[in-house]
Amino acid sequence: MSGRHRVALPTLALVAVTAVWGSTFFLIKDLVRQVPPLDFLGARFALAGLLVAILQHRRLRTASVVDWRRGAVLGALYSAGQLLQTIGLQHTDASVSGFVTGMYVVFTPILVAILFRKRIPGPVWLAVAMATAGLAFLSIQLGGGGVPFGLGEATTLAGAFFYALHIVFLGRWAHRSDPLTLGAVQVVAAGALLGAAALPGGVVLPQSPGTWASFLYMTIVAGLAAVMLQTWAQSRLPATTAAVVMTTEPVFAAAFAIAFGGESMTSRLAIGGVLVLAAMFLVESGGDDTSASRPPPHDDGSGNQPELVPALPHTASQRR
Repeated sequence: MSGRHRVALPTLALVAVTAVWGSTFFLIKDLVRQVPPLDFLGARFALAGLLVAILQHRRLRTASVVDWRRGAVLGALYSAGQLLQTIGLQHTDASVSGFVTGMYVVFTPILVAILFRKRIPGPVWLAVAMATAGLAFLSIQLGGGGVPFGLGEATTLAGAFFYALHIVFLGRWAHRSDPLTLGAVQVVAAGALLGAAALPGGVVLPQSPGTWASFLYMTIVAGLAAVMLQTWAQSRLPATTAAVVMTTEPVFAAAFAIAFGGESMTSRLAIGGVLVLAAMFLVESGGDDTSASRPPPHDDGSGNQPELVPALPHTASQRR
C-alpha cells in the first residue's frame, strides 16, 4: 500500500467515527429528557464494557500489563472528558459547549510540542486556526452580550483538555500496542469508571422502545465500535492530524440535524463547514510532517518505557 493510502484510509476511518458521533446529537436531545446525563453515560459505557468483556475476553485475558496500564489511563482520560463535558453542559448553552469542547484541536498540538518536544509545522497551526474558526461559525451565535465564560464554560474547557490528552496519548500508544487490545481495555476501563460514577442514587434507564433503540445505537455503534475504530485509526495518524479530522463532528451534527431534525441550512453553517473541511484536507494532504511512512514495531510488553511521560522519538520514522 502506498504512503498516500496509508494516510487516507485511517483518515476516512476517523471521518466515519466523527460522522457516527455527529449522528447522535439529535438522538441524545430526546433521550436525556428521560435519562439524566450521568445515568446515560454510566449505563452506556458500562454496557459497552460488558459487551467487550464477553466478545473480547480472550484478547483481554492475554493483554499485557503494559496494555492494561495504557488502556486504563486512556479510559480514565476519556471518562474525565465525558464527565466534565456533561457537567459543563448543565451550566451553558449546547452551542457554546460544542465550540468549547472543540478546543481540543488547539490543546492537542500544544501538548504534543510540550510532552514530546515536537516541532509542529506551520501548516498544522494554520489548519488548527481554520478548524477553530470553523467551530466558532458552527457553534456560536453571537448576541448583544457576546460569548459568556463562567463555570459551565470553564468546566467544559477542562473536559476539552482531557479529550486532547486522550488523543495525544492514544496516538502515542496505539501503534506500540495491538490497537484492538488497547481499544478493548479502554472501553472496559471507561465502563467501570463511568458506571461507578452513575451508581450513587440509582441509575435511570430508558423508558420507551424508541429511546432504548437510540441508547443501544449510541452504546454499540457510537460507543464501542467508534472507540475501537478510533484506536486503529490513531495507530496510523499523528495526534494533531487526528484532532483536526475530528473537528468534522459538528459538521456531521449539523448535516444530520438538517436532514432529520428539521433544522435549516444557514450561511453560518456553510462557512463553518467549509473551514473545518478545508482544515482537514490541509493536514491530510501532508501538512503534518510528523507522520511516519510506517508505524514503529509494537512494544514487547516488558514495560521498560515510561508510560505517563512518553520517551522522545529515536528516529524520524516515528510519528511521536
